[in-house]
Amino acid sequence: MSDASLHPLLVIGLFVVEFLAIHPFQDGNGRLSRVLTTLLLLQSGYAYVPYSSLESVIEHNKEGYYLALRRTQGTLATDAPDWEPWLLFFLRALKQQKDRLAAKLARDSRLDDLHPDALAILEQARAQGRITTREAEKLTGVPRPTVKVRLAELVKRGLLARQGQGRGAWYGLPPQQREQD
Repeated sequence: MSDASLHPLLVIGLFVVEFLAIHPFQDGNGRLSRVLTTLLLLQSGYAYVPYSSLESVIEHNKEGYYLALRRTQGTLATDAPDWEPWLLFFLRALKQQKDRLAAKLARDSRLDDLHPDALAILEQARAQGRITTREAEKLTGVPRPTVKVRLAELVKRGLLARQGQGRGAWYGLPPQQREQD
């Protein structure tokens, strides 16, 4: 990374595509490239990377990952390699990683002053994918009216979404949270 004329993100992106083209190991080159990416980003001052998964971003964009990789690697032996497909994918993936962390932090900031019973209900809903009023009563040991207040607070903050009516109602993660978790 001695070339000061290129931004560190570009240098890291170029390193990764070259590393993957060399394919030094029989298995695990992609995973190792993401570990090395994290290390290089940390060394370049990007301190957020250990808190958000680049692996998850790549997994959600696997088709685009392989397409960009093939397009760039197919030109590496030429006099004018086409870095653009890979670098665009790589930089977009990093932005998506950062955006996911920002969304997670914003979501978690909504937990700051939640009642402990509400936190317990939310944790159970996240673990199981859903929770009913009766399950929340058993979990917290508080009366039904208090549980309803806690559930209403979680819904108001956008942490849970109510599904159904009456006795059949249950609470689960809102769609945007299910995609991010």
